[in-house]
Amino acid sequence: MQYLFKFKPTPEQLDERSQNTLTENLGIRFKEVGDDFLIATMPVDHRTKQPLGLLHGGASAALAETLGSVGSTLFIDTPNTYPVGLELNANHLKAVTSGVVTGKASPIKIGRTIHVWNIEIRNDSGELICISRLTVMLINK
Repeated sequence: MQYLFKFKPTPEQLDERSQNTLTENLGIRFKEVGDDFLIATMPVDHRTKQPLGLLHGGASAALAETLGSVGSTLFIDTPNTYPVGLELNANHLKAVTSGVVTGKASPIKIGRTIHVWNIEIRNDSGELICISRLTVMLINK
């Protein structure tokens, strides 16, 4: 089943909304908003590496959760409801030491109270370096 976003902001609008947050601090930038997917990039630099010089798994997890959570906001048409991450699974498949990684989030299930996302993160060569599944719960403000 294909789910279509109810709202479709520009990547620039999403970047602006992310000012003064972890998203901005990690250098995450939105690149594309499709009908039912989001793409964002994150640099592999001093902000996102662990002491051994590798991309930190937590940075990949932050990219995945950012993509899925923001994606969920694009399905919500009730102003008193917002998404919160309920569970995140991340399998780190390949090390990255430099460059930029790109994440793509696609919905698996969009329900009234639970959204489930698939997030694939790839290196500059297009190799899969992390695959994640995020469950988002919708709660009332």
